[in-house]
Amino acid sequence: MMRKRLILYLFLCLALSVQAQQDWRNRVTQRLDSLMQDELLESAQIGMMVWDLNDDAVVYQHKPRYLMRTASTMKALTAITALDRLGGNYTLRTSLYYKGEVANGTLTGDLICVGGMDPLFDDADMLAMAESVKALGVKTLRVRIVCDRSMKDDKPWGEGWCWDDENPTLSPLLVNTKEGFAQQLVNALLTMGLELAEVEVCDGLLPETGATLLCTRTHTIDELLQTMMKDSDNLYAECLYYQIAASKGKRYATAADAQDVEMALLKKMGLDGRRYRLADGSGLSLYNYLTPECETMLMRYAWKHPDIYNHLLPALPVAGVDGTLEKRMRKTAAQGNVRAKTGTVTGVSTLTGFLTASNGHRLCFAIMTQGLRKTAEGRRLQDSICVVLCE
Repeated sequence: MMRKRLILYLFLCLALSVQAQQDWRNRVTQRLDSLMQDELLESAQIGMMVWDLNDDAVVYQHKPRYLMRTASTMKALTAITALDRLGGNYTLRTSLYYKGEVANGTLTGDLICVGGMDPLFDDADMLAMAESVKALGVKTLRVRIVCDRSMKDDKPWGEGWCWDDENPTLSPLLVNTKEGFAQQLVNALLTMGLELAEVEVCDGLLPETGATLLCTRTHTIDELLQTMMKDSDNLYAECLYYQIAASKGKRYATAADAQDVEMALLKKMGLDGRRYRLADGSGLSLYNYLTPECETMLMRYAWKHPDIYNHLLPALPVAGVDGTLEKRMRKTAAQGNVRAKTGTVTGVSTLTGFLTASNGHRLCFAIMTQGLRKTAEGRRLQDSICVVLCE
Protein backbone atom coordinates (compact mmCIF):
# COMPACT_ATOMS: atom_id res chain seq x y z
CA MET A 1 0.00 0.00 0.00
CA MET A 2 2.78 2.42 0.93
CA ARG A 3 4.52 1.71 -2.37
CA LYS A 4 1.35 2.45 -4.32
CA ARG A 5 0.91 5.70 -2.43
CA LEU A 6 4.52 6.67 -3.16
CA ILE A 7 4.09 5.94 -6.87
CA LEU A 8 0.86 7.94 -6.91
CA TYR A 9 2.57 10.84 -5.10
CA LEU A 10 5.46 10.85 -7.56
CA PHE A 11 3.05 10.70 -10.48
CA LEU A 12 1.12 13.68 -9.11
CA CYS A 13 4.34 15.64 -8.59
CA LEU A 14 5.40 14.94 -12.15
CA ALA A 15 1.99 15.92 -13.46
CA LEU A 16 2.07 19.17 -11.48
CA SER A 17 5.60 19.91 -12.73
CA VAL A 18 4.60 19.30 -16.33
CA GLN A 19 1.53 21.49 -15.88
CA ALA A 20 3.64 24.25 -14.30
CA GLN A 21 6.04 24.18 -17.21
CA GLN A 22 3.16 24.31 -19.69
CA ASP A 23 1.62 27.24 -17.81
CA TRP A 24 4.95 29.05 -17.96
CA ARG A 25 5.26 28.43 -21.69
CA ASN A 26 1.72 29.66 -22.25
CA ARG A 27 2.41 32.88 -20.32
CA VAL A 28 5.69 33.47 -22.20
CA THR A 29 4.06 32.79 -25.56
CA GLN A 30 1.20 35.17 -24.82
CA ARG A 31 3.55 37.99 -23.76
CA LEU A 32 5.95 37.48 -26.66
CA ASP A 33 3.06 37.34 -29.13
CA SER A 34 2.04 40.72 -27.77
CA LEU A 35 5.54 42.12 -28.31
CA MET A 36 5.42 40.92 -31.91
CA GLN A 37 2.63 43.47 -32.39
CA ASP A 38 4.99 46.36 -31.53
CA GLU A 39 4.47 49.30 -33.87
CA LEU A 40 8.19 49.15 -34.73
CA LEU A 41 7.47 46.00 -36.74
CA GLU A 42 5.15 47.86 -39.08
CA SER A 43 8.31 48.99 -40.92
CA ALA A 44 11.08 46.76 -39.55
CA GLN A 45 11.55 42.97 -39.58
CA ILE A 46 12.26 40.64 -36.69
CA GLY A 47 13.20 36.99 -36.53
CA MET A 48 13.76 35.12 -33.30
CA MET A 49 14.06 31.74 -31.66
CA VAL A 50 14.17 30.76 -27.99
CA TRP A 51 15.37 27.27 -27.06
CA ASP A 52 14.98 25.44 -23.74
CA LEU A 53 18.33 23.75 -23.14
CA ASN A 54 17.02 21.60 -20.29
CA ASP A 55 14.11 20.21 -22.29
CA ASP A 56 16.03 20.51 -25.59
CA ALA A 57 13.00 21.98 -27.27
CA VAL A 58 11.86 25.24 -28.80
CA VAL A 59 10.08 27.65 -26.45
CA TYR A 60 9.14 30.32 -28.95
CA GLN A 61 9.91 31.26 -32.52
CA HIS A 62 8.97 33.97 -34.96
CA LYS A 63 10.20 33.71 -38.53
CA PRO A 64 13.22 31.68 -37.34
CA ARG A 65 14.47 30.92 -40.86
CA TYR A 66 14.50 34.45 -42.17
CA LEU A 67 17.90 35.24 -43.65
CA MET A 68 19.07 38.36 -41.85
CA ARG A 69 22.22 40.42 -41.49
CA THR A 70 24.15 39.36 -38.44
CA ALA A 71 26.16 42.47 -37.54
CA SER A 72 28.52 41.53 -34.69
CA THR A 73 26.68 38.39 -33.64
CA MET A 74 28.85 36.95 -36.43
CA LYS A 75 31.53 36.96 -33.74
CA ALA A 76 29.61 34.19 -31.99
CA LEU A 77 30.07 31.92 -35.02
CA THR A 78 33.76 32.86 -35.13
CA ALA A 79 34.27 32.18 -31.42
CA ILE A 80 32.42 28.87 -31.36
CA THR A 81 34.13 27.65 -34.53
CA ALA A 82 37.54 28.58 -33.13
CA LEU A 83 36.93 26.85 -29.81
CA ASP A 84 35.60 23.78 -31.62
CA ARG A 85 38.48 23.68 -34.11
CA LEU A 86 41.44 24.96 -32.08
CA GLY A 87 40.45 24.17 -28.49
CA GLY A 88 40.36 26.28 -25.37
CA ASN A 89 44.11 25.89 -24.77
CA TYR A 90 45.04 27.47 -28.10
CA THR A 91 47.61 30.28 -28.07
CA LEU A 92 48.41 32.97 -30.61
CA ARG A 93 52.14 33.08 -31.39
CA THR A 94 54.53 35.68 -32.79
CA SER A 95 58.13 34.55 -33.16
CA LEU A 96 61.59 35.95 -33.84
CA TYR A 97 64.35 33.86 -35.43
CA TYR A 98 67.85 34.63 -36.61
CA LYS A 99 70.00 33.13 -39.31
CA GLY A 100 73.58 34.28 -39.47
CA GLU A 101 76.66 34.45 -37.31
CA VAL A 102 77.97 36.32 -34.30
CA ALA A 103 81.59 37.39 -34.34
CA ASN A 104 83.41 40.00 -32.25
CA GLY A 105 80.15 41.27 -30.78
CA THR A 106 78.50 41.76 -34.18
CA LEU A 107 75.46 39.88 -35.46
CA THR A 108 75.44 39.54 -39.23
CA GLY A 109 72.55 37.91 -41.07
CA ASP A 110 68.77 37.90 -40.86
CA LEU A 111 66.30 38.55 -38.08
CA ILE A 112 63.09 36.84 -39.20
CA CYS A 113 59.79 38.00 -37.70
CA VAL A 114 57.04 35.39 -38.14
CA GLY A 115 53.61 36.90 -37.74
CA GLY A 116 50.85 35.11 -35.88
CA MET A 117 48.19 37.82 -36.28
CA ASP A 118 48.06 38.49 -32.56
CA PRO A 119 46.24 41.72 -31.61
CA LEU A 120 47.50 41.38 -28.03
CA PHE A 121 51.17 41.70 -29.01
CA ASP A 122 52.36 44.95 -27.39
CA ASP A 123 55.42 46.99 -26.42
CA ALA A 124 56.34 44.58 -23.62
CA ASP A 125 56.38 41.69 -26.08
CA MET A 126 58.55 43.67 -28.47
CA LEU A 127 61.04 44.53 -25.73
CA ALA A 128 61.23 40.82 -24.85
CA MET A 129 62.15 40.10 -28.46
CA ALA A 130 64.84 42.79 -28.41
CA GLU A 131 66.20 41.37 -25.17
CA SER A 132 66.50 37.94 -26.79
CA VAL A 133 68.74 39.49 -29.46
CA LYS A 134 70.89 41.23 -26.86
CA ALA A 135 71.19 37.93 -24.97
CA LEU A 136 73.25 36.59 -27.88
CA GLY A 137 76.05 38.75 -26.52
CA VAL A 138 76.05 41.20 -29.42
CA LYS A 139 76.50 44.95 -29.38
CA THR A 140 76.27 45.69 -33.10
CA LEU A 141 73.83 44.52 -35.75
CA ARG A 142 74.33 44.23 -39.50
CA VAL A 143 71.09 42.55 -40.42
CA ARG A 144 68.09 42.25 -42.63
CA ILE A 145 64.79 42.31 -40.76
CA VAL A 146 62.67 39.83 -42.70
CA CYS A 147 58.92 40.06 -42.17
CA ASP A 148 57.16 36.73 -42.69
CA ARG A 149 53.48 37.53 -43.23
CA SER A 150 52.64 34.19 -44.81
CA MET A 151 50.02 33.26 -42.21
CA LYS A 152 47.33 34.92 -44.36
CA ASP A 153 46.79 36.43 -47.77
CA ASP A 154 47.67 40.05 -48.47
CA LYS A 155 44.12 41.43 -48.42
CA PRO A 156 44.06 44.27 -45.87
CA TRP A 157 40.27 44.24 -45.47
CA GLY A 158 37.30 41.90 -45.49
CA GLU A 159 34.71 41.20 -48.17
CA GLY A 160 31.79 43.57 -48.04
CA TRP A 161 33.37 46.15 -45.73
CA CYS A 162 32.24 49.73 -46.27
CA TRP A 163 35.00 52.00 -47.52
CA ASP A 164 33.99 54.86 -45.19
CA ASP A 165 34.04 52.82 -41.96
CA GLU A 166 36.98 52.84 -39.56
CA ASN A 167 38.09 49.37 -40.62
CA PRO A 168 41.03 47.56 -39.02
CA THR A 169 43.99 46.58 -41.18
CA LEU A 170 44.40 42.82 -41.40
CA SER A 171 48.10 42.06 -41.01
CA PRO A 172 49.82 39.01 -39.50
CA LEU A 173 52.47 41.27 -37.88
CA LEU A 174 50.84 43.59 -35.35
CA VAL A 175 52.12 45.75 -32.51
CA ASN A 176 49.52 47.39 -30.28
CA THR A 177 46.93 46.37 -32.92
CA LYS A 178 48.79 48.36 -35.61
CA GLU A 179 51.22 47.67 -38.44
CA GLY A 180 54.85 48.84 -38.41
CA PHE A 181 56.32 45.75 -36.76
CA ALA A 182 59.82 46.11 -38.25
CA GLN A 183 60.19 49.76 -37.21
CA GLN A 184 59.02 48.97 -33.70
CA LEU A 185 61.58 46.17 -33.51
CA VAL A 186 64.28 48.64 -34.58
CA ASN A 187 63.16 51.03 -31.85
CA ALA A 188 63.21 48.27 -29.24
CA LEU A 189 66.73 47.17 -30.28
CA LEU A 190 67.92 50.75 -29.89
CA THR A 191 66.26 50.90 -26.47
CA MET A 192 68.35 47.86 -25.52
CA GLY A 193 71.47 49.90 -26.30
CA LEU A 194 72.38 47.97 -29.44
CA GLU A 195 74.07 49.68 -32.36
CA LEU A 196 72.38 49.20 -35.72
CA ALA A 197 75.29 49.65 -38.10
CA GLU A 198 73.35 48.34 -41.08
CA VAL A 199 69.65 47.45 -41.29
CA GLU A 200 67.48 46.49 -44.24
CA VAL A 201 63.77 45.67 -43.98
CA CYS A 202 62.10 43.30 -46.42
CA ASP A 203 59.33 40.73 -46.75
CA GLY A 204 60.21 37.08 -46.92
CA LEU A 205 59.70 33.61 -45.48
CA LEU A 206 61.21 31.74 -42.59
CA PRO A 207 63.77 29.39 -44.18
CA GLU A 208 63.04 25.70 -43.83
CA THR A 209 66.45 25.08 -42.28
CA GLY A 210 69.21 27.01 -40.61
CA ALA A 211 67.19 29.50 -38.56
CA THR A 212 67.41 29.61 -34.76
CA LEU A 213 64.42 30.54 -32.63
CA LEU A 214 65.20 33.49 -30.38
CA CYS A 215 61.82 34.33 -28.85
CA THR A 216 58.15 33.44 -29.08
CA ARG A 217 55.48 35.57 -27.46
CA THR A 218 52.07 34.00 -26.86
CA HIS A 219 48.61 35.00 -25.72
CA THR A 220 45.67 32.76 -24.94
CA ILE A 221 42.40 32.43 -26.79
CA ASP A 222 40.62 33.41 -23.56
CA GLU A 223 42.50 36.71 -23.43
CA LEU A 224 41.46 37.42 -27.00
CA LEU A 225 37.83 36.41 -26.44
CA GLN A 226 37.38 38.82 -23.54
CA THR A 227 38.00 41.88 -25.72
CA MET A 228 36.52 40.40 -28.87
CA MET A 229 33.16 39.54 -27.29
CA LYS A 230 32.66 41.98 -24.42
CA ASP A 231 33.88 45.03 -26.35
CA SER A 232 32.89 43.66 -29.77
CA ASP A 233 36.37 44.39 -31.13
CA ASN A 234 36.44 43.79 -34.87
CA LEU A 235 40.20 43.38 -35.24
CA TYR A 236 40.32 40.76 -32.49
CA ALA A 237 37.54 38.85 -34.25
CA GLU A 238 39.32 38.95 -37.61
CA CYS A 239 42.55 37.78 -35.96
CA LEU A 240 40.72 34.77 -34.53
CA TYR A 241 39.02 34.21 -37.88
CA TYR A 242 42.41 33.85 -39.55
CA GLN A 243 43.61 31.48 -36.82
CA ILE A 244 40.74 29.28 -38.00
CA ALA A 245 41.79 29.76 -41.62
CA ALA A 246 45.44 28.99 -40.89
CA SER A 247 44.44 25.79 -39.07
CA LYS A 248 44.01 24.18 -42.49
CA GLY A 249 47.81 24.11 -42.60
CA LYS A 250 48.70 26.12 -45.66
CA ARG A 251 50.44 29.43 -46.18
CA TYR A 252 48.55 32.58 -47.14
CA ALA A 253 45.28 31.41 -45.62
CA THR A 254 42.14 33.10 -46.92
CA ALA A 255 38.67 33.97 -45.67
CA ALA A 256 37.41 31.08 -47.79
CA ASP A 257 39.57 28.71 -45.71
CA ALA A 258 37.90 29.93 -42.52
CA GLN A 259 34.48 29.60 -44.15
CA ASP A 260 35.23 25.98 -45.07
CA VAL A 261 35.79 25.22 -41.38
CA GLU A 262 32.63 27.10 -40.40
CA MET A 263 30.60 25.23 -42.99
CA ALA A 264 31.92 21.93 -41.63
CA LEU A 265 30.78 22.94 -38.14
CA LEU A 266 27.31 23.90 -39.37
CA LYS A 267 27.06 20.54 -41.12
CA LYS A 268 28.09 18.76 -37.92
CA MET A 269 25.27 20.64 -36.16
CA GLY A 270 22.78 19.35 -38.71
CA LEU A 271 22.38 22.65 -40.57
CA ASP A 272 22.74 23.20 -44.30
CA GLY A 273 25.48 25.81 -44.59
CA ARG A 274 24.49 26.50 -48.18
CA ARG A 275 21.44 28.37 -46.88
CA TYR A 276 23.61 31.07 -45.32
CA ARG A 277 26.11 33.69 -46.51
CA LEU A 278 29.46 33.90 -44.75
CA ALA A 279 31.85 36.77 -45.47
CA ASP A 280 34.06 37.71 -42.50
CA GLY A 281 34.75 36.97 -38.85
CA SER A 282 33.64 40.20 -37.20
CA GLY A 283 30.29 41.05 -38.76
CA LEU A 284 31.57 44.26 -40.34
CA SER A 285 30.60 42.90 -43.75
CA LEU A 286 27.18 43.65 -45.15
CA TYR A 287 27.32 40.28 -46.92
CA ASN A 288 26.89 38.09 -43.82
CA TYR A 289 23.48 36.43 -43.62
CA LEU A 290 22.40 33.89 -40.99
CA THR A 291 19.04 33.00 -39.47
CA PRO A 292 17.79 33.17 -35.88
CA GLU A 293 17.57 29.38 -36.01
CA CYS A 294 21.23 29.11 -37.00
CA GLU A 295 22.45 31.45 -34.25
CA THR A 296 20.30 29.70 -31.65
CA MET A 297 21.61 26.29 -32.68
CA LEU A 298 25.16 27.62 -32.40
CA MET A 299 24.48 28.53 -28.78
CA ARG A 300 22.86 25.14 -28.21
CA TYR A 301 25.96 23.46 -29.66
CA ALA A 302 28.21 25.48 -27.36
CA TRP A 303 26.13 24.58 -24.31
CA LYS A 304 26.27 20.88 -25.18
CA HIS A 305 30.09 21.06 -25.33
CA PRO A 306 31.51 22.26 -21.99
CA ASP A 307 34.97 22.71 -23.52
CA ILE A 308 33.37 25.42 -25.68
CA TYR A 309 30.74 26.78 -23.29
CA ASN A 310 33.16 27.26 -20.39
CA HIS A 311 35.34 29.54 -22.52
CA LEU A 312 32.51 31.30 -24.34
CA LEU A 313 30.23 32.18 -21.44
CA PRO A 314 32.73 34.28 -19.39
CA ALA A 315 33.53 36.32 -22.52
CA LEU A 316 29.92 37.30 -23.25
CA PRO A 317 28.68 40.73 -22.14
CA VAL A 318 26.44 40.63 -19.06
CA ALA A 319 23.24 42.66 -19.07
CA GLY A 320 23.49 45.75 -16.89
CA VAL A 321 27.02 44.83 -15.82
CA ASP A 322 29.71 45.02 -18.49
CA GLY A 323 30.72 45.08 -22.13
CA THR A 324 28.28 46.20 -24.79
CA LEU A 325 25.37 45.28 -22.48
CA GLU A 326 26.58 47.40 -19.56
CA LYS A 327 23.87 50.03 -19.94
CA ARG A 328 21.08 47.71 -21.03
CA MET A 329 18.36 45.93 -19.02
CA ARG A 330 19.41 47.67 -15.79
CA LYS A 331 17.05 47.34 -12.82
CA THR A 332 15.16 44.50 -14.47
CA ALA A 333 15.02 40.75 -13.94
CA ALA A 334 17.45 40.43 -16.84
CA GLN A 335 20.28 42.35 -15.14
CA GLY A 336 23.14 39.98 -14.33
CA ASN A 337 21.20 37.13 -15.92
CA VAL A 338 21.38 37.65 -19.66
CA ARG A 339 24.80 36.93 -21.19
CA ALA A 340 24.75 37.66 -24.90
CA LYS A 341 26.60 38.96 -27.92
CA THR A 342 25.26 42.16 -29.40
CA GLY A 343 25.37 43.24 -33.02
CA THR A 344 24.91 46.67 -34.54
CA VAL A 345 25.36 48.08 -38.03
CA THR A 346 23.27 50.73 -39.73
CA GLY A 347 19.67 49.52 -39.80
CA VAL A 348 20.47 46.25 -38.00
CA SER A 349 20.43 45.19 -34.35
CA THR A 350 20.95 41.61 -33.17
CA LEU A 351 21.38 39.72 -29.91
CA THR A 352 22.22 36.09 -29.19
CA GLY A 353 23.16 34.32 -25.99
CA PHE A 354 21.96 32.66 -22.80
CA LEU A 355 19.76 33.32 -19.78
CA THR A 356 18.08 31.47 -16.94
CA ALA A 357 14.29 31.69 -17.16
CA SER A 358 11.96 32.25 -14.24
CA ASN A 359 11.11 28.53 -14.28
CA GLY A 360 14.76 27.71 -13.59
CA HIS A 361 15.49 26.38 -17.06
CA ARG A 362 18.52 27.48 -19.05
CA LEU A 363 17.61 29.07 -22.37
CA CYS A 364 19.54 30.15 -25.44
CA PHE A 365 18.14 32.57 -27.97
CA ALA A 366 18.70 34.74 -31.01
CA ILE A 367 16.83 37.95 -31.82
CA MET A 368 17.57 39.62 -35.16
CA THR A 369 16.03 42.89 -36.31
CA GLN A 370 16.65 44.85 -39.48
CA GLY A 371 15.13 47.69 -41.45
CA LEU A 372 15.55 49.93 -38.41
CA ARG A 373 15.59 53.69 -38.68
CA LYS A 374 17.29 53.80 -35.28
CA THR A 375 19.13 50.76 -33.93
CA ALA A 376 18.11 51.82 -30.41
CA GLU A 377 14.56 50.81 -31.33
CA GLY A 378 15.72 47.29 -32.07
CA ARG A 379 17.62 47.13 -28.78
CA ARG A 380 14.53 48.27 -26.89
CA LEU A 381 12.50 45.39 -28.31
CA GLN A 382 15.27 42.86 -27.66
CA ASP A 383 15.51 44.00 -24.05
CA SER A 384 11.76 43.66 -23.58
CA ILE A 385 11.90 40.09 -24.91
CA CYS A 386 14.73 39.16 -22.55
CA VAL A 387 12.91 40.65 -19.55
CA VAL A 388 9.81 38.59 -20.37
CA LEU A 389 11.92 35.42 -20.43
CA CYS A 390 13.61 36.28 -17.13
CA GLU A 391 10.53 37.40 -15.18
